[in-house]
Amino acid sequence: MAMKPGERKTQILQTLASMLEQPQGEKITTAALAAKVGVSEAALYRHFASKAQMFEALIEFIEESVFTLVNHIAQTERDGRAQVQQIVSMLLNFAEKNPGMVRVLIGDALVNEDARLQVRINQLVDRVESSLKQALQLVSVGTAATGAASAPAAAHANALTAFVLGRWQLYAKSGFKRSPSEYWTEQAAVFRL
Repeated sequence: MAMKPGERKTQILQTLASMLEQPQGEKITTAALAAKVGVSEAALYRHFASKAQMFEALIEFIEESVFTLVNHIAQTERDGRAQVQQIVSMLLNFAEKNPGMVRVLIGDALVNEDARLQVRINQLVDRVESSLKQALQLVSVGTAATGAASAPAAAHANALTAFVLGRWQLYAKSGFKRSPSEYWTEQAAVFRL
């Protein structure tokens, strides 16, 4: 039975993501990917011009998933602290549900691949930090009205971004055994959330 248009492409990306979930983190070749999918390497290249294009498609999936949720949080939650907590929780939970994508997010899977892929991940992380900064600016406005002191939003957003990246890194380096969201509830207090 023939696959519908786009199904093989989705199957290739799902297989690539599942291969990235292997804790040993070996380099993925197109030959190994083709064998897992059950097609020839030439068939892979009918759907993607290069392995870099496959990784770009995974990055697009990550961007779409993450920023759809960030935008939803920003639209439905007016309290800046709650926005920040929900965004960080979502980022940690996204990683836990998509371990292969974590290897893309921390750059492990992109070593020896096209440099533009790492640039794209860096831009994604910058957008995450910017989203956290926007939410923290709501907190700053609220605390300024009450006279309470607040850390600059940019510094706070940077620390939270580094925290998320560190949790993703620990998750990947532990062979996906250490949950990225472990202790987040307690750690949120450290960030005064």
